[in-house]
Amino acid sequence: MITVRPSHTRGQSKWSWLDSKHTFSFGRYIDREHVSFRSLRVINDDIVAGGKGFEPHPHEDMEIISYVVSGRLAHKDQMEDGSRHAHESGAGSVQVMSAGRGVTHSEFNPSPTEASRFIQIWIMPDREGHDPMYAQRDFSEAERRNKLVPIVGPRSKKTDAPLLINQDATVYSTLLSPGAKVGHTIAKGRGVYVQVVRGQIDLDGKALGEGDGAAIENEGSIVLTGTTDADVLVFDLA
Repeated sequence: MITVRPSHTRGQSKWSWLDSKHTFSFGRYIDREHVSFRSLRVINDDIVAGGKGFEPHPHEDMEIISYVVSGRLAHKDQMEDGSRHAHESGAGSVQVMSAGRGVTHSEFNPSPTEASRFIQIWIMPDREGHDPMYAQRDFSEAERRNKLVPIVGPRSKKTDAPLLINQDATVYSTLLSPGAKVGHTIAKGRGVYVQVVRGQIDLDGKALGEGDGAAIENEGSIVLTGTTDADVLVFDLA
C-alpha cells in the first residue's frame, strides 16, 4: 500500500529568516495523523535566509541527519564529553549527528546573501544513552545519478553506507534524469518512505512532485521513474 502525503498538506513554520515545511508533527505544528513513520520522526524542509540560522541548542537520544540541497550550511557542536566539531558544506553534503547522551549544536547559513536549503531528518535511536558522534560526507552528482545510493545506514549491521546511525534504517539518495528508473526491493516486515526533494517522479503509477512524500507498507518492491530531473530520498525502515 502506498499512501501519498502531498506537499501542500504539510505543516509550516515561517519566520523572517526561516521557512520550514514539516512532514510530521514538529514544534507548534501538531498533527496526530502524521506524528512519525516507524522510526522516522522528522522530515523538515528548511530554507534559511543569508546570514541566519539555528542558534546553539541541545539534543539527546536522536539520530539527526542534515541533507544540504542548495547554498551552504555551517555546523558547530559540542559533545557531552567536551569534544567539538565544526564543518561548512554545500549541496550534496550529508551530516549525521548521534545526539546520544547529549550534544549542543548550531546550524548556520554562512552566506550573507544567498539562501540555504537543507532537509533536516530525525530518526529515533534503537535505545537511549548512546555515545554522541558526528560525521560528514560529500556525495557527488555523478555517484548518485540514476542510481539508488545508500548514504546513511545502521551501525549495528553490515552496510555499504558510509555514514552510520544507531537504528536499523537506511537512507538512500538518487538524482533521476527524465525517464530513468531505479528499483528497490523491500524485505518482509520493513516499511519505506519516499520524499521528493526536487522535481517530479512516478512511483509505481503515482505522480509525486517536489515536497510530496509517500509511506509504503506491505509492498515487495518499488520503482521510481524520473518525470523531470529529480532529487529523491528513500528511507528503508525496520
